[in-house]
Order: sequence, then C-alpha cells, then structure tokens
Amino acid sequence: MSSNKSRQNAITAVTNYTPPSTTLNFADIKPTDLFGCNVFNDKVMKERLPKGIYKSLKKTIEHGEAIDPSIADTVAYAMKEWAMSKGATHYTHVFYPLTGSTAEKHDGFLSPDGKGSAIAEFEGKLLIQGEPDASSFPNGGLRTTFEARGYTAWDVTSPAYILENPNGTFLCIPTAFVSWKGEALDKKTPLLRANQVINTQAQRILKIFGDKSGNRVISNAGAEQEYFLIDRNFYFARPDLQLAGRTLFGAKPAKGQELDDHYFGAIPRRVLSFMMDAEHELYKLGVPVKTRHNEVAPGQFEIAPVFEHANLATDHNQMLMTVLKSTAKKHGMVCLLHEKPFAGINGSGKHLNYSLSCEGHGSLFDPGENPHKNAQFLIFCAAAIRAVHRHSKLLRAVVASASNDHRLGANEAPPAIMSIFLGKHLTEIFQKIQEGNSPTPTSSGFLKVGVDTLPTLPRDAGDRNRTSPFAFTGNRFEFRAVGSNASIAGPQVALNSMFSESLDFIATELENATKGDQSKLNAAVQKVIKDIMDNHSSILFDGDGYSAEWHKEATEERGLPNLPTSAEAIPAITAPEVIEMFTKYNVFTKEELESREEIYLEQYNQAIMTEAALVVKIAKTQIFPGAVRYQNELASTCANMKTIGVPFTTDVLEDVTENLRKMQAAVVNLQKIMENNTESEVGKQANYLCYKALPAMLEVRKYADYLEDVVADDLWSLPSYSEMLFIK
Repeated sequence: MSSNKSRQNAITAVTNYTPPSTTLNFADIKPTDLFGCNVFNDKVMKERLPKGIYKSLKKTIEHGEAIDPSIADTVAYAMKEWAMSKGATHYTHVFYPLTGSTAEKHDGFLSPDGKGSAIAEFEGKLLIQGEPDASSFPNGGLRTTFEARGYTAWDVTSPAYILENPNGTFLCIPTAFVSWKGEALDKKTPLLRANQVINTQAQRILKIFGDKSGNRVISNAGAEQEYFLIDRNFYFARPDLQLAGRTLFGAKPAKGQELDDHYFGAIPRRVLSFMMDAEHELYKLGVPVKTRHNEVAPGQFEIAPVFEHANLATDHNQMLMTVLKSTAKKHGMVCLLHEKPFAGINGSGKHLNYSLSCEGHGSLFDPGENPHKNAQFLIFCAAAIRAVHRHSKLLRAVVASASNDHRLGANEAPPAIMSIFLGKHLTEIFQKIQEGNSPTPTSSGFLKVGVDTLPTLPRDAGDRNRTSPFAFTGNRFEFRAVGSNASIAGPQVALNSMFSESLDFIATELENATKGDQSKLNAAVQKVIKDIMDNHSSILFDGDGYSAEWHKEATEERGLPNLPTSAEAIPAITAPEVIEMFTKYNVFTKEELESREEIYLEQYNQAIMTEAALVVKIAKTQIFPGAVRYQNELASTCANMKTIGVPFTTDVLEDVTENLRKMQAAVVNLQKIMENNTESEVGKQANYLCYKALPAMLEVRKYADYLEDVVADDLWSLPSYSEMLFIK
C-alpha cells in the first residue's frame, strides 16, 4: 500500500463532496428582521425594561456615565426571561484573555427547589460579576499558581447575545477580566480605559475650536478580515496545519497568484454557500458585515464590516472569527486565520480602519470640501503624524507575533517600518504650512473615462497606497499591519493612547498660546502644525514601501526604526517612553506592561518550538520514508536495466540521494539547536529561536520541498499546495 493513503483519501473525499442539504430561506423572515434578532439590543431593552432603568442604562452606554448598581437585578431578570424565551438554559461571561482567543464558563439558569423541581435563577450579582481561575490564563507573573482568584465584570457597553448550537442555545455576556488586585488580564479592560482617555483629550481640542457641547468623542473601528479556506480532508492530512496553523513544507505550485485571476473573481459556489451561511449567523448576532470577495491568493477570501464603536467592533471581530471557523466545519472546510499558511503567496491581514468621531462633527478625520481651511481637521491629522512618529516602535510591537512575522513585507502587507501615507494633496498642505506659506485648495475634480456611455466619475483627492502601514483613506486611517489571527484590541489601545498623548500636547500648546482669545487661534494652529512637521515629518512617505531604496532611506536617512522580527519588536512595549505614556493616562500600569511583554515573548517562543518539533517529526516520519521508497524504486530500476544491458542514467537517483543526505543533516542540526535551547530568560530565548531555529527549519524545508518536486507523486504523503489551494 502506498505511503500517501491519507492524501489519496483526502482527494477522493473532496471530489465526492456533497454540500449540506439545509439551505437558507429568507421567505419567513426579512433580512432586516433577522439582523440582531439574537442580541439583547436597544429594541429589546426598551421593550423589557422599566423606563427609568432603560434610561439609566442608555446613559452608561452612550455617554460613558457610571453604571447604577441598583438596576442590576431588574436587568438580570429581563435578560434571563429574554434568553429563556429563545431556548437558553445556560449563561456565560465571555471574556478575552491574553491567549488572543475567546474564553467562557457556562452556568445553568436552573436550580433545584428541594421539591423535585427546579426554578430559573439569575440575579444581578451573577450578571455583574463572575469568577474564573486567573492563574490558569497568561498573566506574566501577575498571578502565581496558588493565587487563583480573578473576576469578570459585566461590560454594559457591549450587548449580551444568544449563541445557537444544534442542541440548544445559551446567553453570552461580554465582560472584562481582572485579577483579585484589579490588574487587567484581558484585552478589553485596557481598551475601555483607552476609550475614556481619547474622549477626554479630544474634548479639549473641540472646546478650543468653539464646541462646548460636551458630546462624547469615540474611537471607531472596522476590521477587514482575510482568511483561507481548504477542505477538511486536506487539513487532517497535514499535521503542520493542524498544530502550527501553517504549512512548514510545500513546494511552490506551477500556478499561484501570478495571473491575478483570483482577486475579485467569481466566488466558487461552495465558498459562496459558506459565506452566505456565515453572514446569516453574523446577522443574527448584530455583526454588520458588509463586503465579501475573493482575495489575491487562490483559496483566500475577505469579509469586512461597517464602522462601529471600538469596543463593540472588537467583540464583533472575535465573534466573526468564531463563526467563520464553525461555519466552515459545517461545509466540510477549515478556515485558516494564520497570517501566512502558505509560503510564497499572499498572506492574510486584518486591516484596521480607525477613526475618531463625535455627534455634530461625524468623523474628526474628515477633511471636508476644503481641507486647507479646515483647521480642526488639520490639527487631528497633525496629531496622527506626531503620534506615529513618536511611537512607531510601539505600533510595530502591538502587531508582533511569530505568525505575523512571516507576512510583514510580503504582497498585500506593509513593511515592518512604520510610516504614514497622506496622499499627494494633503501632504502638500502640511508642507506649505511647514514652509510658512498659505495652503492652497485641493480640488479632486472628475475622472474622464473616455467612453460616452459611461458616467463622469468623481475623483478622490488622493490615490491609495497599498504598501503603507498607516494610510489615510479619505476620512479615517487604515492600519494595515494587523495580523489576521490577532485581536484588534491591542492596536486600538496603542492608537487611542498615542493620539491622546499628542492631542494633550497640542491642546496644551494651543491653550497657552491663545489664553481663550479666538483671534489668536489661527496663528497658534499654524505654529503647532509647523513645529510638528519640523520634528516629525520624516514619518510621511507616499512611495513604494516594499522597495529596497525605501528601506535604506527610512533607516539611514530618516532614522526610522526597522524591527523585522517580533523578538526585536515586543520589548518596545516596556520602553521608558511607552511606560510613561500608558501610566500617565492610566491605561496600563508598569507591572501590566511588563507582564504583557513576558506573555507575548513566551507565546512567540512556544510557537517556534512547536513548529521546530513538527519539522523534525514530519521530515522523519513522512518525507524521509516516501523519498527513500522512491530512492529504492530508482535503484531497483537502475539495477534491472543494467542486468538486461540497457543504458540507464542514474542522475535522478543521485539527485534524490544527495538531497536526502542534506535533509538528514539539516534535521540533525535543527535537533541540536533545539537541544541547546537552554536560555531561561524569555527575551534571550526569543532571539536564539529567531536567529538559530528559524533558519535551521528553513534549511530542512529547502531540501524537502525540492524532493517534493522530484519524488513520484504516488509516494508523497502530504497534500500539495495545488491540491489545497485549488480543489474546493
């Protein structure tokens, strides 16, 4: 029997695949009625809560006012009754620990009444607070093994929802997760803190420009989620995909993305069925997904929502990843969220669209029709220039992971060097202010297509730049370096805090310069912007971020940091200026930052050690045996041909033998490197693994991938790139 039985079985299973018999039917319910039907949203609260309690909750949700604890029992009762009306028997406090995934512990509503029956219970104290085991989650030394107590705290600003399962439903309550001492052990708590800070500092700027309304300034987010889909049968025949999330071996296919024929192409029928099913579930949860399309690489796709409040967008993105995975399973596929599951083709990002907005203003990054006259917009944009330049290392650090290192700098991903793209016209405005000249109008005009039957198209004031890590896109910034598997909470915490610091600086400068005299405001604005451009304009770059010339210019001429690996980037989390910023605004304590550095480095190390172990095992137990069988077949054929006197070249046999020998040597070298991995300090261990283990793993792969192109196909056990990417 051939060694690739699992691979052949996988191909057979894929080609014989039958889609689920269930189909979506919107005849009984309109899509508009479907949206949010499983969410304890404003409509449900208004219907089920007493008027006074409803108004009290709305003040907390919309204006950030402190929650009134006395309303908890009433809200809990209404939430329980609503959930049970939808078939829920259990509830869970959903939280987001530093694993990057979602965590939950389920408790039942029903309690025995002592008379052989049960009653449904859910009190306010159970709604407000839960208690998971804090020491069992990553905490970076904030908790010891015997200090287990941690708390989940109800996040009123993110609505509860019902998750459906084939065997029932349960109530999910979004919560923050903190230790017994109050230290943040999750992604949500720092984000809520940072959201408060950005409101405080942005309010100061608005007041300077005459807005005394006090309307809350909120940060908004929209995360464009990229992912790959492969058939589950191929997935289960690839131990590397199962345990590492990416292929550690795989020869380049004859066809990849070179023809650019997959991007925005017709969506395969099976994939479209999956997308529609996933969207159906997301609509129920109130996730405002808007766009779906093929991405650049074969087998790669994207789903994107509309803008939401930052905290809600973060929770929704976690739900979205969960739904994509569960729905893919239903359709006989696996959703791969690793940033680079396949070498040599487009990686997957999660472009984070970021803005600040306020009632009465809309987006504070909206330049309007005349950006050169919009001083308020220019000030907020100048804050971005200053913030990104001052904290470019932090921006790199908050997207750092072992998986994202494989993507940064590849197609459809930015380089590791942080820079800002503003577009030609907006850059010219800031340059003129820096030179002391009055900025001139920037009319975008219209685009003439040259075909009479086509309409004249309005043209944006600037082009887009796909190579920029932080690009202005009309009324928001797009942070393109976030990895597809990451939570968007960390980048938003950094952005809110960085912007708060710069807005604080600018507000202080303007307040000191004007002393409340509006006649002095224009001159003060001009001076602040000029000073920022003088000190921070080196962060602006409109060219090709992939080019070698830019890398040289950025580092040698502009002095911009280049941190190509997470081992180098993660320590920036505890740089003195970062600690000073976060502690000043009470977003993180020094201890919380130090714990995160340790956790992220440890996760980086564990990921590489897992991959190294897999490389050795797969090379020894799958690649080597298949190649040896082929070697034996070639040797036997050579001997047989020689016996009958027929000339037969041994070039292929010698080639296979030589590459087998080199692969064996590379495996032995990798094993020695891992055996010598005795460094206990996580930072030093990260550097060791980065610069010793990863190159050694690539050396093994080099020979294995060469053998894949030589060894007889029926003796190769791992599904190929061509099969995984193109067979659906």
